Amino acid sequence: MMNIGFVGVGKLGLSCAEIVAEKHKVLGYDIAKRAPENFSMANTLDEVCEFAEIIFIAVPTPHSEDYDGRKPTSMKEPKDFDYTSVISAAQTISALVDENTLVVLISTVLPGTCKSHLLGLFPSGNFLYNPYLIAMGTVKWDMVNPEMIMIGCQSLKEKKYVEKLKSFYDSFMENNPRYEIGTIEEIECLKVFYNTFISAKVSLVNMVQDVAEKLGNVNSEFVCDALAACDRRIMGKSYMKPGMGDGGACHPRDNIALRWMANELNLGYDLFGSVMLSREVQAKNMAEFLCSHGLPVVIVGKAYKPMVNYLDGSSSILVGTYVENMGVDLKYYDPLCGETPDIKGAHCFLLAHDPEVTYGKQLDLVRKFHASHTINEADTAFLHEAAQKYTPVSFPSGSVIVDPWRKTPPIPSCSVIHYGNTRNRS
Repeated sequence: MMNIGFVGVGKLGLSCAEIVAEKHKVLGYDIAKRAPENFSMANTLDEVCEFAEIIFIAVPTPHSEDYDGRKPTSMKEPKDFDYTSVISAAQTISALVDENTLVVLISTVLPGTCKSHLLGLFPSGNFLYNPYLIAMGTVKWDMVNPEMIMIGCQSLKEKKYVEKLKSFYDSFMENNPRYEIGTIEEIECLKVFYNTFISAKVSLVNMVQDVAEKLGNVNSEFVCDALAACDRRIMGKSYMKPGMGDGGACHPRDNIALRWMANELNLGYDLFGSVMLSREVQAKNMAEFLCSHGLPVVIVGKAYKPMVNYLDGSSSILVGTYVENMGVDLKYYDPLCGETPDIKGAHCFLLAHDPEVTYGKQLDLVRKFHASHTINEADTAFLHEAAQKYTPVSFPSGSVIVDPWRKTPPIPSCSVIHYGNTRNRS
């Protein structure tokens, strides 16, 4: 059992620390008041540094307002993340610990950030960069079942700190993940390019959807299913489903920030800007399609994905922004976000959340995970509340239901359109 410190116990750090606390002693610190279920909070950073043999820095690296992807950004000046909190925490910690304490940054930063701002604070090599591959809503499951564990170190010759961190993770991982050990710069690249690969993949399959709408007689699902089966050059089936744009607190903002990096490095091209531009144009195309029916619009699902109430990077809001810009009346329906409008008369509905996930299988994975872990009571209450709230919206007679997931069956007295499938559309 190790003594572990978590500096920053917000959206990311709290859930991760609670998982760690099932196997190790944990002491947390945050500038905001927190009430974790199974570990204690310190009043000062000094307490954490005196207690812990490994300290995880999990403070946020926010982007500027309106730079998370929920609104168009392609016309704005590229900006880096705000590293104020990370630098402040690292400076304070470095002055309080010696080389026997391992300091690990898990917050997302752009390539070159650690070298520019942090490595000089830890000349003994006791600083590692270890970003996580997790998604809001499944943080705890992702924490113990990662696709890989990425560890970046100042020198590949210095192995004792890496081995200590590996030993820590081996104590509670459930899926025997692979380790990717590299330089800090390599791991910085690995994390953000992992995210931007997903964004590019989503944009590409949604391009097929746009072609289907423009060309006619094309089912985008047929095209992408065939591409997804190509395992020689197109790797893996994840994200190979046309639908809504990429969203969340990581992917859009990483691409937006990488535009800044491309400019700083003078790469001579801006692939990342093109990815974000395609995301925005795809959202505008969808908005124009919704508005073309001459009805007020309801977007079903305001959060960036089902079963969470996070609006960061929501592609639903991005589509909604274009709908509003076209002067069309817009409502959102998403009980978890407090959006339950009174809908009377015919409307054009966009099913922004996969209806099968929203109303069918959304709790299966969560239930299995909860059965084998100590779960925060607040999280449990939220999930039960979510299950109760996620009831299908009622569609008034004469409404148009636009389903980019192509799963909704015919609905009496309404017109159901499988967006992206024009093969049999009259």
